[in-house]
Amino acid sequence: MTKKLFVGGLSWDTTDESLHNFFSQIGAVESAVVLRDRFNGRSRGYGFVEFTTEEDAQRAIDELNEKELDGRAIRVSEAKPQEPRENRGGNFSSYRRNDRNDSRGYNDRDAS
Repeated sequence: MTKKLFVGGLSWDTTDESLHNFFSQIGAVESAVVLRDRFNGRSRGYGFVEFTTEEDAQRAIDELNEKELDGRAIRVSEAKPQEPRENRGGNFSSYRRNDRNDSRGYNDRDAS
């Protein structure tokens, strides 16, 4: 069974490959991913590493937490399951513009 770890405090320069290589010194890494902003592709400063065994994952927490990677002290902990998120709709059909002002910032009633 695999064990997923959260890795925080990553440098903007850390890549999936460098994260994988850093954690491979502990044991067999199943996957290593640096999360990126979907709009600009820049690192979000954290990622996840998945080990093939729970023993290696625990060893990584014990040995690599607060160690330096790419010039930054990283935080390593067990990943927690993602909390269910409230459904906010995701579309703009419920969006209503302010009835008093149009998008240019003046009152619609003044335009007539």
